[in-house]
Amino acid sequence: MNDQMIHDWPEDYRAGFISIVGRPNAGKSTLTNALVGTKIVITANQPETTRRVVRGIVQRDNGQLILVDTPGLHRPRTLLGERLNDMVRDSLEGVDAALMCLPADEKVGPGDRYLLRELAKAQVPIFAAVTKVDKVSREDLAHKLIEVSQLHDFAEIVPVSAVAGEQVDLVGDVLLSHMPVSPPLYPRDAITDESDEAMIAEFIREAALTDVRDELPHSIAVVVEEMIEREPRPGVKKQPLLDIHAHIFVERPSQKGIIIGRGGQRLRKVGQEARANIERLLGRRVFLDLHVKVAKDWQRDPKQLGRLGF
Repeated sequence: MNDQMIHDWPEDYRAGFISIVGRPNAGKSTLTNALVGTKIVITANQPETTRRVVRGIVQRDNGQLILVDTPGLHRPRTLLGERLNDMVRDSLEGVDAALMCLPADEKVGPGDRYLLRELAKAQVPIFAAVTKVDKVSREDLAHKLIEVSQLHDFAEIVPVSAVAGEQVDLVGDVLLSHMPVSPPLYPRDAITDESDEAMIAEFIREAALTDVRDELPHSIAVVVEEMIEREPRPGVKKQPLLDIHAHIFVERPSQKGIIIGRGGQRLRKVGQEARANIERLLGRRVFLDLHVKVAKDWQRDPKQLGRLGF
């Protein structure tokens, strides 16, 4: 193996870990997807959509950013909520910087100040992304930037709209310029360290979250039970289907009825939406088999939380 193959990155190549934090619904997951350049984290209109710590890998010619997208830090009402907050705190250990998302269309609140106090304990540079700038006027954005600058002595503040694609590259440039000089930390073509099963379960949960209200979003969990490759048929060149069997868990029988819908109509729609994202992820056709089950009050039950992966 020659030197060119061993050192196939520039001398000033930079790489590092950045924890992306913010209150629920601050635009963290949308920004993570925009920076990575493809969908690796689910997004929904409900707060507390993100339940996992997902690493997204931004690949640049001159460096690599490993984005640690976290659940929103919030006042917990359940054991699940406490565990999600613990995940956020754990994700701050060993990172090179933190990026705090502050929506342009919302006032700075006590939750933001609480989060900043938690971030300060990590003793790393803290950057601010003022997100959702497409939702406010220029004048309101100017006021918001002043408000954010008075909140904390941030390393840098960047206004950004992940949805409109405004200044997303600038956020990446700013973060990368502060990373340590380092060889790549992940393969140069990787976009996440999440398993296919974990991402498939999340895509199913995202589809199940569409248009549901009140407490139901928090009551939905998904487990992929098995993935089975079908036998190739003799003389057929097409790649055989991949059978995916998954369970959608809710906490009460009434919620099961909402997810399934009249005559199974809503569950079929969930399957169609999820399958489209799964096929894009895997680059192949799949057969998705979904079943809805009741796991009573699983958010408050340590044993059931463990079985559901929390």
